[in-house]
Amino acid sequence: MSPLADLLSLDLSGCTGKIIAEYIWVGGTGMDVRSKARTLPGPVDDPSKLPKWNFDGSSTGQATGDDSEVILCPQAIFKDPFRRGNNILVICDCYAPNGEPIPSNKRYNAARIFGHPDVKAEEPWYGIEQEYTLLQKDTNWPIGWPLGGYPGPQGPYYCAAGAEKSYGRDIVDAHYKACLYAGINIGGINAEVMPGQWEFQVGPSVGISAGDELWAARYILERITEIAGVVVSFDPKPIPGEWNGAGAHTNYSTKSMRSEGGYEVIKKAIQKLEARHMEHIAAYGEGNERRLTGRHETADINTFVWVRRGEPRRVGAGGPRHREGRQGLLRGPEAGVQHGSLRRHLHDRRDHHPLQGRSLQWQV
Repeated sequence: MSPLADLLSLDLSGCTGKIIAEYIWVGGTGMDVRSKARTLPGPVDDPSKLPKWNFDGSSTGQATGDDSEVILCPQAIFKDPFRRGNNILVICDCYAPNGEPIPSNKRYNAARIFGHPDVKAEEPWYGIEQEYTLLQKDTNWPIGWPLGGYPGPQGPYYCAAGAEKSYGRDIVDAHYKACLYAGINIGGINAEVMPGQWEFQVGPSVGISAGDELWAARYILERITEIAGVVVSFDPKPIPGEWNGAGAHTNYSTKSMRSEGGYEVIKKAIQKLEARHMEHIAAYGEGNERRLTGRHETADINTFVWVRRGEPRRVGAGGPRHREGRQGLLRGPEAGVQHGSLRRHLHDRRDHHPLQGRSLQWQV
């Protein structure tokens, strides 16, 4: 073991009761993850007992230089798979010094909706299938691909095993185990259709916890790829042409959808989403138009149909318990996706009377 690795693996429990808390937040682009660490006097398992903190928002695109302080409010705690022991990862959202959420804080409105008594009664479940692409650091070309060239056509890579078909499994498995250690409700992993592309699933999780868990899982993935010297890309179409893009399929259900008669509830929810399809697309981040072409297992960005796997809204033909939305892209801010979908399904936008909202699945 190298001296540096030896120091990194130091067990502090025998010499101090203090812990390290890594405060994590979403940066100004809505897709970048930022973090910084602080020492706390002892173990903490309740985010409300953690101190607020601050950062220079002018350096993250979240404030101006003349008024740059942004406040970090802890919202969720996970075990730290890197430092281990009693050390923790802390998911935070961001506020101005006057207490108002800053524009990039999409979690705030989502949490308000999830906190409504009518929404709580419906127990909204989310299962999020997050796709991503692993790239060579110096070339931004997918790992396993010949430099400046292309592998064989798609077909043998999806859920494959073997050195000629599967690239990056050590990173993927390290991420899988790290998420389980952290307490994230990660459901599984698989290789995707394009070589060098993978997927992990978070959930089913209730309400805002799905978004917190997904951002924690993304942060852990960024850290692991940093260690491995590989770049993780969340671009919806990293390689143009006859190659699949990357999405984040979001499976969603409410108690009404999961109950007898839920199929009719699903249909009503889909109709509400259809009416504001383009509004939702706009909220799901940049680059949808490059991926949602109606080809490579995607829907056309401008059309609405259901049942088939390549369509934007999918309800399983064998008796649905959930709905699958496949219209969006990987880069979409998860709290915004949750907020928009839930508001359509459970609340009428004009008067906020609850609507009965078995289950839905969509892709962001």
